[in-house]
Amino acid sequence: MRTLYSHSEAETQAIATTLAKTLKPGDVVALYGGLGMGKTAFVRGLAAGLTLDEEQVSSPTFALVNEYRGAVVLCHFDMYRVDSEDDLYSTGFFDYLDGKNILAIEWSEKIPDALPGNTISVRISLGEDKDSRTIAIESAEGKS
Repeated sequence: MRTLYSHSEAETQAIATTLAKTLKPGDVVALYGGLGMGKTAFVRGLAAGLTLDEEQVSSPTFALVNEYRGAVVLCHFDMYRVDSEDDLYSTGFFDYLDGKNILAIEWSEKIPDALPGNTISVRISLGEDKDSRTIAIESAEGKS
């Protein structure tokens, strides 16, 4: 596990941009953290690192999934409103596990049993003050 520290939204995005450069289709990034911790900012950084238009990134809370297309496709899920297995199936989530896209999933704690073995976990928590964050990244193999 690698632990990084961010003192601004821009730094959070930069950390994600660096991670994105290691991603390939089929990878899954599971984001954990409470409201306002910077999960969507992290996805903006992933989009930037994948040379996608990060300005298009918005929380898919009501849409459940947004797709950002370029040389690769980043599928951005928000599982906040998923409360049951039926809810999860209704998102079409399992269809996205075909290895063709990169997935970023906010509120992954809601679907722990549905995450594939190749999942990269990103845990974002409040740092020393209201603007800082601790970002712990763990790859599927338990190292980053």
